[in-house]
Amino acid sequence: MMSYAIVGFGKVGQALAHAFARKNVDVTVASRRPAEALAPQARAIGPKVVAMSLRDALEADTIILAVPFGEHREVAKALPNWKGKTVIDATNALGEAPDDFPSSAVVAKAFTGAKLVKGFNHLAAARLAADPIVEGGHRVVFLSSDDEDAVAPVATLAKQLGFAPVKLGRLNEGGALVHARGRIWGQLIFQDLFKKEQ
Repeated sequence: MMSYAIVGFGKVGQALAHAFARKNVDVTVASRRPAEALAPQARAIGPKVVAMSLRDALEADTIILAVPFGEHREVAKALPNWKGKTVIDATNALGEAPDDFPSSAVVAKAFTGAKLVKGFNHLAAARLAADPIVEGGHRVVFLSSDDEDAVAPVATLAKQLGFAPVKLGRLNEGGALVHARGRIWGQLIFQDLFKKEQ
């Protein structure tokens, strides 16, 4: 059984926690605030959402990074090595990202040894929190990574949560469509798309 943690418990972190709770999938949540501060909110979302300290949450196999882009380095410092972990980068770096390469490449560098997948970042929090199954279709989430093997388990998680995963390929190729460059959003950011059941 894969274990999951959401790091960052702002709008996006809470929206993702709702997605896990809706499907009864266990997830731990953590932020810079102590676990006790997050616990009431986590419990209100659902019994499968458990607040923990950052250190304990990072025991999970798969970490969803839902912090403001500038804080990813702080999270990365929490472990000396991220080998064996998958990090799902749900951050957006509008106005902070380098223009010449995707912000996820910057995040990947910080998380030494992790498999990094960009995902769950292109929708506004309210859309992420809403039921992804609408009129026989599933809300699309875009996934991109420079590590092909890392994408499959994240696609499986997306399906488990009711989303339709669409693979965009490498970060600097299809993945560029879901990154901000400087002050410009990638073309697929905020595109609320649905895929019909096959």
